[in-house]
Amino acid sequence: MTKPVACPPAPGPLEGYAARFDDLFTRVAQRRGFREYLAGLLAPRDRNKTLTALAGAEPVTGAQRPAVQRLQFFLSESRWDPDAVNARRLELLLGDPATAPHGGGVLVIDDSGDRKDGTKTAHVGHQWLGRYGKTGNGVVTVTTVWADERLYYPVHAVPYTPARHFAKGKNDPGFRTKLAIGAELAVAARAAGFVFRAACADSAYGDQDGFRGELSEAGLPFVMALKPRHGTWAYGPDAHTPVDAARALAWHGPGNPGDWQAVTRTFRDGHAETWRAADATLGWWGPDGITRLVVATADPGTLPDKATWYLATNLPRPGGPREAGSPHPAAGLAEITRIYGVRHWVEQGCKQVKDELGWAGFQVRSDLAIRRHQVLVNCAFSFCWAAWSGDRLAPRHTAAPRPEPARGERGHRGRRSTAAGAVLAAGAARGTRLAFPLDRAAALVAGMVQGAPAPAAAGPDQLGRGRLRPAPLHPELTNYR
Repeated sequence: MTKPVACPPAPGPLEGYAARFDDLFTRVAQRRGFREYLAGLLAPRDRNKTLTALAGAEPVTGAQRPAVQRLQFFLSESRWDPDAVNARRLELLLGDPATAPHGGGVLVIDDSGDRKDGTKTAHVGHQWLGRYGKTGNGVVTVTTVWADERLYYPVHAVPYTPARHFAKGKNDPGFRTKLAIGAELAVAARAAGFVFRAACADSAYGDQDGFRGELSEAGLPFVMALKPRHGTWAYGPDAHTPVDAARALAWHGPGNPGDWQAVTRTFRDGHAETWRAADATLGWWGPDGITRLVVATADPGTLPDKATWYLATNLPRPGGPREAGSPHPAAGLAEITRIYGVRHWVEQGCKQVKDELGWAGFQVRSDLAIRRHQVLVNCAFSFCWAAWSGDRLAPRHTAAPRPEPARGERGHRGRRSTAAGAVLAAGAARGTRLAFPLDRAAALVAGMVQGAPAPAAAGPDQLGRGRLRPAPLHPELTNYR
């Protein structure tokens, strides 16, 4: 067998990570493109991470530079399989004790939209863009992410294709709703070896009976949010919405909580809040029904909108009649509250992955190129955890220089200087050189850990017992914006 031709190494520890993917690329140009793309995503840039930004070139006049054209060809034309690259990324996460999933984690199903102009780009359409809280022209991607109180990383991502892209619209055999994609991704995560306490999603998914039914049929546990006014059939005097069911529970103040049980929510900054949780009854849902309705709130008396969760779950109640025959371990009120609390880290993760690593910065039109870009962003994100979580710190190497910004381009020395010194770790390259990737990775992860929902807490699965802990970060890294 012919030995692969060596390509220019990536800076610092990024080379060790990138080398694990080399057998998936048949040509040296592909291996070089993989390294350059990841390095560009990880490097600090003060503008959108388009191909010119990844190559350190000027936005318009530098588009024809060889470095930019190499990345363009690698992303759009070169022959390599993004699914195989993502499978290798997941294999590395599973094999690392610091990132391997465990039974106390949560699989979060979500979708996010990014603005894209025009009509020729694959998957683009006028649709709801959750990131902006309104409808607009853009691309929506359904994702699954694995998270616990310690870390977070994406598992799979599939762009949603609006019905207008199909000849028969919603009746076309190839059309899939976001709900169908989300259910398929949850099953795919389990098949890939990712274990979790429950699949979790917001009310956009939780309100859909069919979606919850698909997860149940697949044998997956779930904890899903419901809208307070999500209506269901019930007899006249009975509760018709989750908020009605919550108001029917007895509450006479902290000294006489009635049906409510105290649960503690601990946050990353160290402060703790005492919430109240209870099993409610709504139609056929109840404490011992196939589906339970759990209400968690900061104040059972007023049920504040922004501090009350209405949750549907198929996890049985401890000590209930369904516990013995359920395929899933029982979960008390505190555990249900913990599971859904982990979901909120997705918001922090989206900020880090999309804004810092250029998730929405692609300037390509084809489905294949878009999916490749998303896989590469997820690889860069996973490298952040790999570089930070273990004792694999390598001696620092000076990275290759990048071109100075041209006059008139953002970042030109004539303008007010950016806060690069505050962003990068002590000792990181300044001026005309790329940031040391490990510094960039550590800074990204530091910002995410600061926003984590809570420190790892021992639960039914005794989270964190015997698991590796990330090495302490340099104090300057924790000040990352």
